[in-house]
Amino acid sequence: MRWIIAAVLFGFAFAAAAADAGQVKTAAGTVYLERGGKRLPVSVGTAVQQSDTLVTGADGSAGITFTDNSLLSVGPNSVLEIQKYVFDTTTHAGQFDASLKKGTLAVISGKMVKQSPEAMRVRTPSSIMGVRGTEFVVKVD
Repeated sequence: MRWIIAAVLFGFAFAAAAADAGQVKTAAGTVYLERGGKRLPVSVGTAVQQSDTLVTGADGSAGITFTDNSLLSVGPNSVLEIQKYVFDTTTHAGQFDASLKKGTLAVISGKMVKQSPEAMRVRTPSSIMGVRGTEFVVKVD
């Protein structure tokens, strides 16, 4: 009986870890996701999950809407890793950690940051930004 309970709990934990954090709303040019060691093509409607890395080519760009209504736009020659994304649709509590390795990123924060201004962080190779406002743009060369 204990192994059944453990298996069920593991299944719920796995399902929660693989839950969709958002969805691609716009995609142009060369855009793909790195997920679990695989390269996946991106088109409008592609689900984005925690631990995904979004990569755009010289001609690429993408827009993602997350479940808290945060909007992220990624420009050409960019690498953006979604390190952590947890959002409670009832309380609007959560945590959103991303890392921009290179390229450009524009953000309009959603319900999570309105609830808890310290809930979103974006790392770059030289800094960590705590998002306190609602809109920002960052570029990494």
